[in-house]
Order: sequence, then C-alpha cells, then structure tokens
Amino acid sequence: MSDSSPAATPPPRSRLDRRALWELLSSMRFAIALLTVICIASVIGTVLRQHEPAANYVNQFGSFWAQLFLAIKLNAVYSAWWFLLILAFLVTSTSLCIAKHAPKYLADLRNYKENVRAASLQAFHHKAEAHLAETAAQAAQRVGEQLARSGWKVRLQERGDGWMVAAKAGAAHKIGYLAAHSAIVLICLGGLLDGDLIVRAQMLLGGKTPYTGGGMIADVPAQHRLSLSNPTFRGNLMVAEGSKSGTTVLNQSDGILLQELPFTVELKKFIVEYYSTGMPKLFASEVVLHDRETGEALEKRIEVNHPASYKGIEIYQSSFDDGGSHLQLRAVPLAAGAKSFEIEGQVGGSTTINTGEGKPPLQMEFTGLRTINVENMGNADGPTDVRKVDLKSTLDNHLGAGNKVLTPKELRNVGPSVSYKLRDASGQAREFNNYMVPVDTGDGVPVYLWGVRDTLADQFRYLRVPADENSSWRGFLRLKSALQDPAQREKAVSQYVTASVGTDRPDLREQLHASALKALTIFAGGNNERGEHVAGLQAISDFMEQNVPEAERPKASEVLVRILNGVLFELMQQARAAEGLAALPPDEKTQKFMTQAVLSLSDVQLYPEPVVFELTGFEQVQASVFQVAKAPGKTVVYLGCLFLILGVFAMLYVRDRRVWVWLAPRADGGSDARMALSTNRKTLDVDREFEGLSEKLLGVKPVGGH
Repeated sequence: MSDSSPAATPPPRSRLDRRALWELLSSMRFAIALLTVICIASVIGTVLRQHEPAANYVNQFGSFWAQLFLAIKLNAVYSAWWFLLILAFLVTSTSLCIAKHAPKYLADLRNYKENVRAASLQAFHHKAEAHLAETAAQAAQRVGEQLARSGWKVRLQERGDGWMVAAKAGAAHKIGYLAAHSAIVLICLGGLLDGDLIVRAQMLLGGKTPYTGGGMIADVPAQHRLSLSNPTFRGNLMVAEGSKSGTTVLNQSDGILLQELPFTVELKKFIVEYYSTGMPKLFASEVVLHDRETGEALEKRIEVNHPASYKGIEIYQSSFDDGGSHLQLRAVPLAAGAKSFEIEGQVGGSTTINTGEGKPPLQMEFTGLRTINVENMGNADGPTDVRKVDLKSTLDNHLGAGNKVLTPKELRNVGPSVSYKLRDASGQAREFNNYMVPVDTGDGVPVYLWGVRDTLADQFRYLRVPADENSSWRGFLRLKSALQDPAQREKAVSQYVTASVGTDRPDLREQLHASALKALTIFAGGNNERGEHVAGLQAISDFMEQNVPEAERPKASEVLVRILNGVLFELMQQARAAEGLAALPPDEKTQKFMTQAVLSLSDVQLYPEPVVFELTGFEQVQASVFQVAKAPGKTVVYLGCLFLILGVFAMLYVRDRRVWVWLAPRADGGSDARMALSTNRKTLDVDREFEGLSEKLLGVKPVGGH
C-alpha cells in the first residue's frame, strides 16, 4: 500500500544558497572573525614600518620576505585592497546584523508583554504570592501607581478573570546593543572615508597614477595630481621660511600623488624652544594662508596639538627640516700630503669634487644641517686601555652610534652637525654625518664624531677622532701622516728603544728595535697574502694568529701592543717637534689621548672616503613640515565613538527588567496576587530589588526567600 499524498517540494537550491549567505553575513560570529583579522592586520601595520622604500625591507628581512611583504601589501596595510575589502565586509556584516535584530528590539521596546498567561508566572525565578484585602481593580490601580512612582513604565490590562499589571524598566539596554553595533559601522565608514579608498578610486576611475620621478613640483604632469574637489586626503607639506607652497604630497607605496590646496601656506617664521638639556619643548609656525579664490590672507599660528583649520582642511605641525641653508665647508684630506680646499653649497643642492689625480670625481649632495643635536651622553665605566684589549674584538667596539653609552642616561646638546652624500660615477652613494664640536662620550677624551652609512636603512657608524689640546683634529692627522712615513717610523722606533733600553745592551736593543719596527710597520698597513690591504689592530691580530701559538697569544699581544703604544707616543712627539710645537707631557690626559688615538688610527682604515668635510660657516634657513588633512570621516568617527561609549555603558550597567502582577478576585471581596520579575542578568542587586518590590507592592517576602 503506497502513500498517495503528494511529496513536499523542496525549496530551490538558489534560495537555500541565498539564505545561507544571508545567515553568514548577518551572523555576529562572522563579524567578530572579521574584526579579529582587522586587529591582527592593524598590529602588523603598527609593528612593520609602512611606505618604506623597497630596499629597506630587503636589507631588514632579506629578499624572499621582502618580496612576500610587498606582494601582499604588508608595507601599506591600511591602504591594501584586502584590508579595505575586509573593512567593507565588516560594515556589511554588522549592518545586516543590525537590520536583522533591530525590528525585534524596537518592537520589544514598545511591548509590555501584558498578555503573558497568569499560570506561567509560576515558572519565573523571582516570584511572590499574597492575599490582599483590596479588590482586584483597586489593587491593580495601587500597584500600577507605586511602580510608576518608582520609575517603571506601567500598563494595566483587565481580563474577565482578573487584572494584569505589566511594567518594564531598563529598556536602554537594548538601545545600547543597537548603539554599540552602529558605532562599529560608523567608525569603519569614517575610516573608509578618511583612508585611501577614495584616492584609489580616483586612481582607478580617473586615470591618476603615482609619480616616481624627480624635479620641480610645478613640472609634474596632470595625471599625477588630484583636483581641488577631492573630498578626502592626508599628505605632507614642507614650507621654507619666507616661501609659499600650496601643493601637498600624498605618499603611495609606489610613488607620490600631488594634491592641490584651495590656499597657499606662507611660512613667516618657524619657532623652536628648548629645555636646558637641549631637548625641544615647543615647535610652532607663524603662517599666512592665502586664499586662491578671494585673495584673502589669514594669519595663523600652528603648534603641535594645536592645528589651524581653513575650508574644512586641518593643518598640523608635524616636524621641521632644513629649508635650503647655505653651507661653507672645508675638505679635510685623510691621506698624507693632500691639501685641503674650500667649497660652498646649499642644502638640497649638489656639486662635483675631485679627490686626487687619476681618481674619478665624486658628486657631493648637501643633505642637511642641524644646529641642535641631543644625544644620550651617560658616563662610561672608564677609558679603554689599548694595552689590555682583546685584539680580535676591538673593531666592533669603536664604530657605533654617537650615543652608544646608555647608562646612566644624560641628555646633552652636542652642537651642530652637517650631513652630505658622496656619489660615485656608478651612482652608488654613501651618506655622511659629521659633528662639528668635539664631544665627550663618557671616557674623558673629547672626540670628533664622523659618521657614515651605506644605505638609509642602516644606522650611522661613527669614527671617533680625538681632539688635541687646541680642541682640534689636526693633532690626530699629524700623527696619522707621520705613521705613513717610513723614515719617521724608523726614527721614532730608535728613540723608543733608546729611552727603554739605553745603549749598554746592544743585543736587547737590536731585538727590541726589530720587534718595535715590525709592530709599527704592520700597524701602518700593507697587503696580506690575499692581496687585501690590512692595517691597524686587525693587522696586528692577523699577524699574531699566523705567527704565535694560541696559548702564548694573550701575553704576546699585551707586550706587542704596549710596545706599539710607546712607539706611537714617540712618533707623536717627533711630529710635533717637526712643526715647532711643545712636547706633550707624560700625564694622564696625554695617556687618554694616545689611547683613543691608537683606536682611531686603527678605525680610520675602515673609513670609506679619503676626505672629510668640516663645517666652517652657514646661513640657516628653517622649514616647517605640516600634515595637511581633509577628513570628512572624522565627524563620523567621533559620532561612532560616542555611540560606542553610550552603547557599552548601557549594555554593561543598565539591566532590562520586567515585572508582572496578576490580581484575581476572591469570593470574600479581596484578591489573590501573584508577582514575577524577569531580567537579562541575575545579580544580587536584582534579588534585593525584587525583595523590596514584593514587600512594597504585596507586603510579603518572595517565595523561597527570593
């Protein structure tokens, strides 16, 4: 026997798919998952420096990881297509979630649920019963008035068999849910409005492309410029003192875009104030805004955290830079016999210099001037004694940052510095940063700091050149020049041997002479077996490894370096005498100078160029760097933050409560009362509140002690 009833027709597959998609997108779990991914991406964007040149990522992470980061846009997380897509999905998901639950919550706000069955009140956790002398109508009126006076919203319902009093309080809890979720939508929308989404849309739909070349801003073609009608942007604007600019630069991962402003910014004066340590305490710019349309000029003062606002555009004081200072420099040749020469230039400009006959010229680019440099100059444990150092590890200890001493912390202004680049014929450049005043880095010997780095991603490595009694580097170069002269080396060794041994022991004298001359010659430098030029302490170390058994090296190296130190002292005295200068006294100050001089003579072999430039004069021109932003989404974000605060407060601190009191008439003219309370959170406060309500309304304690 078969069932003749027609089989139920299943819904179409497409309808099921749409319903499943709707359930996924409107699911709060999906929104939380998206929010988690956005948080992780934001952490990456905070830790990993954004919009850096590709070479910086290669230097820091290696070629493989750098290519991976660039491919998935981790170098520009907040403008990456996948980040904006996730943000858009989060907005969509949260909006659908609100749309799904809002009607129910709004209807619940209007509903008193007075139609609840009287018998169902027995199932509530908080309940109470009582016999009242009043009639059901009188009791309902009294209970309703008492609840209303206590802040409850009340509705009375008369039924055939009695009266139902329904009251509610804390409805703002559900409004808090809607406000908190709406806040997420508003904050994300504000972020999308103020992010790169609109700029990227103009690049995609308007044919705008990033500019990767150089030259003057006025010469950049129109396809790299955004119009005045652009609703949102955030860029940088640098203005030198006495000049104007009305075009801000928007940095992109693959170039820049230019944004025209409806006004130009004229910098009248840049103001910087310092603490006694040299740390800046105030940056401020006195500017004049010139309206392009009306010609109106408005004077403004811009400080850090105190921006100027004009035509919906905020101008923030971001930092400061050099605006094209004029520099006078003197070339200090490091090679013996070379002559110094003078050059002039402007920060941002360049010139060609010759470093010697038969050598290709170098392009010198003037990159910066800083008149104030604050370094951490804590006291060191003491000077390094070259007679007691480990020869194999000396090089890493003497080339480092100018503020390498970390404890105790002592901030100090160490004077002006000048920076420049030297670019060879192949286009490769090194950047140099030289301090113009000798600095005491903690060991009691003032030194000139001459810094160099091969790429922008590297930290500067500083050569420390000791200052002589006249606070000059010339004493060091005098010693270096004498070291390169074989005749002077021979004479200094003879004087050292005579002072150490005398003339009555010719065998010991001959042995010491050979050892001292050998040590000084090795230290002065020469080619090793591989044809590489090696000098300084590294050459001494290599010699010891090749010629002295390992067990004897510590003692032999101490003796050899002590001999070297003594011969170099005689060489210094000899070089001073040749120029008619008085001999250095053999005191502690001279010993510290010679200790640093030995280290510097060793390190100078690693200095990549044969010339150092010393600042002899300058005319400073300062420039302000502003961040210029048109952020219509800011108001939306502020509104979202307000909604979030109110929503979270309402959800955490407002309890949604409902009370029902059923009043049924009795034959003796009184009434039977049954009371119940429901709440979204069970707490001790709710227990106490219900106990107070039951005693106030019914005159009894809750059933079961509740």
